[in-house]
Parts: sequence; structure tokens; C-alpha cells
Amino acid sequence: MQETSTKPYLLRALHEWCTDNGYTPYIVVRVDDNTAVPPAHVHDGQITLNISHLATNHLTMGNDYIEFESRFNGQVEQLFIPVAAVSALYARETGAGMGFEVTPSQAYPGGDDTDPQPASSASGSGAATRAEAPKPSHLKVIK
Repeated sequence: MQETSTKPYLLRALHEWCTDNGYTPYIVVRVDDNTAVPPAHVHDGQITLNISHLATNHLTMGNDYIEFESRFNGQVEQLFIPVAAVSALYARETGAGMGFEVTPSQAYPGGDDTDPQPASSASGSGAATRAEAPKPSHLKVIK
């Protein structure tokens, strides 16, 4: 019997830790053909998303995938993210969190090298957005 990965358990624990401490949990995702996210917000083959309870609706953090609804530019989007595609989860306010190894896969065809642009939303809507905070460089990568 194959052992279950610790990654989904760590993601859920970090999400809970961020929430309990009043921080905003962000995930960094390597986007490929198995990932359903708004393509306009993918840059250089990845996207950073706010996964706080205020920014998401019907958030499910399972062992194989993360799924939720969120608003991007006023439009409700259904997001589907394989846990294997998550490269980091961190608190926006402090940068505390953890990095994870992601197996290279086919690059997202819509990715580009432009600077990240925040997804605009109505104030207070809690929409998932590109992170405005820089990705923490001190995150420990879990293999």
C-alpha cells in the first residue's frame, strides 16, 4: 500500500494556522493542463491566490485537489487545483509559510513573463487575487 503524501495535511494545517492568527493564506500554484484557474491571471506559468474564507466560497482542501469559487473582475470563477501543483502556502502579512516541491509538467500555454497584475474586484468582496506581497524566499521546500 502506498503511503499518503503529507502535503495536503500540511496545506490544511497552514491554512488553519493563518486563519487562527488573523493572517491571509495565499497559495502559489504551477499552472498546467490539470489546473483550472482564470488564464488572464496566470503569469510565467503560475498564479498566486488568496484562499482565505472571505475570498472563497465552498472551499474544499482535499488530499488530491483544492477546489473553490472566487470572483475575478466581478465574475464568479470555479477553480480546481491539484495539490501536486501547489508550490507554496504562506501568510500574506508576514511571509511565514512553507514551500513544496512541484514535479515539472507541461507549461501553461497562456503564461507569460509580464509583471503580475492584481485581479480587480469590488472592495470587500474577498476575491482571490494575485499576491501583492512578494513571494517569501525563506520558505523551506518539502519534498
